[in-house]
Amino acid sequence: MKDVFVRLGTDFLSTILFAAIYFVTGNVALATAIGIAGAIGQVIRARMKGGDLGFMTWASLGLVIVLGTATLLTDDPRFVLAKPSIAHFAIGAIMLKRGWMLRYVPPIVARTIPEYVTIAGFSWAALMFALGLGTIAVALTGDIKLWAIYVSFVAVGAKIAAFAIQYVSFRVLLASRLRMAPPAPEGSLPANR
Repeated sequence: MKDVFVRLGTDFLSTILFAAIYFVTGNVALATAIGIAGAIGQVIRARMKGGDLGFMTWASLGLVIVLGTATLLTDDPRFVLAKPSIAHFAIGAIMLKRGWMLRYVPPIVARTIPEYVTIAGFSWAALMFALGLGTIAVALTGDIKLWAIYVSFVAVGAKIAAFAIQYVSFRVLLASRLRMAPPAPEGSLPANR
């Protein structure tokens, strides 16, 4: 679990830097410049350590530079504020692949209720698109405090709630399906559950 939070912190470092600097100084240009510098610094550090930089790292850096530059040139924070929506849309598009979630659930779940896992995968895609649209709507207001609340609490809270609902639903569906399964013939070995 710690690795997940470290990875998320790394992926969103430029956004975190932008928000923190803005709230301390109230200066959009300074916050944007530090966010861009942070993203560039991350890539340089990873390259110096010999780390493998994937497509998403380069894409994120490109977005930070392009949207950050647009923010600096126009003195309009909405460009930088819209950046998380692009990540939501990209992830949502990936999640449209049928059955993508099957490899992330325990084998007994994948074997017993695969149709529900597929539905959950499409539901996650819909959630990502909805959160992306919400981020754009909030970014268009230009209200950085509202944006920070949305990105920090609404988007994260929606994902936590979706995960909890999915977990409970899978448990109930799995238990129901296993109760309805015919008993194993005598003399056979019990199924590995």
